Amino acid sequence: MAGQMPALSFNTTFDAQTGRPVAVTDGLVRVTAPNAGPYTFKGTNSFIVGHDRVAVIDPGPDDGAHLAALLDAIAGREVEAIILSHTHLDHSALVPRLKAATGAPVWSGGKHRLSRQRRLFEINAVGRESDWHLVPDRVLKDGEHLRIDGVMLEVIATPGHCANHLCFGLPGTPFLLTGDHIMGWNSTLVSVPDGSMADYLTSLEKVIGLGYAHYVPAHGGSIEDGPDYARALLAHRQERNRQVVAAVEAGARKIRQLLAPIYPQLPLALQAAALMTLKAHVEYLANRGLIGVTNGPFGTTMFPLRA
Repeated sequence: MAGQMPALSFNTTFDAQTGRPVAVTDGLVRVTAPNAGPYTFKGTNSFIVGHDRVAVIDPGPDDGAHLAALLDAIAGREVEAIILSHTHLDHSALVPRLKAATGAPVWSGGKHRLSRQRRLFEINAVGRESDWHLVPDRVLKDGEHLRIDGVMLEVIATPGHCANHLCFGLPGTPFLLTGDHIMGWNSTLVSVPDGSMADYLTSLEKVIGLGYAHYVPAHGGSIEDGPDYARALLAHRQERNRQVVAAVEAGARKIRQLLAPIYPQLPLALQAAALMTLKAHVEYLANRGLIGVTNGPFGTTMFPLRA
């Protein structure tokens, strides 16, 4: 049917094989960390790229067992670089110990930074989960190509989940490492001011147009038809925007009041994440003049702009 929203279906059947090297494709091996949780699913997927020499993408949490699993999978090979999709601690906290063990430099999209300046009285809800002290040895730029022992990586800037988020394509193959930008088990958390819904939606559209078909995220299993799934995610976010506008027009004034009409059966453990992402939607809509907001010491107050 013309105009029908693509169906968004999450896959929660991922077999993580925690701590074991799992071949994804030639020159790409996954090792999943033992940090399962409501925000990390079965754990953070670290990736080893290359053959005789390698790079490690997203070392993961500061966990001794995971460090040992990565070093076993590296098996004494030279590590050319430790590469980060972004600097949330579930991806980067192991960097100092892995760097000490391998001597490899750290490459990323730069130091952790906010997507916009924090407002007076505003709390950065994911501030404690961010790696503010990590300074990369090399700042990667959008469009760069990295060669790791014959395996090419294309650097793709995808801000939104956070400001320095990167995806990595394997040119000449269907594979795209999507970090936390696109995951098959759930929609991505966007928490302002750390992240930006406007940037996230723009990055989704960018990734859809790249030509990579098979998405490999940093949490959960691979997504076979990546572009179709990303289109469904985009439609899902656009529908959330419409739901927020409708709820505000129906009388919702505080962000918490959006939970009942939009997430009527959401488990308590997931409500904090939902509130963070709803706040990002509210900011996006206010910046586009679709709802009105005031921000003060007691949070955000919303109001309709249409008569």
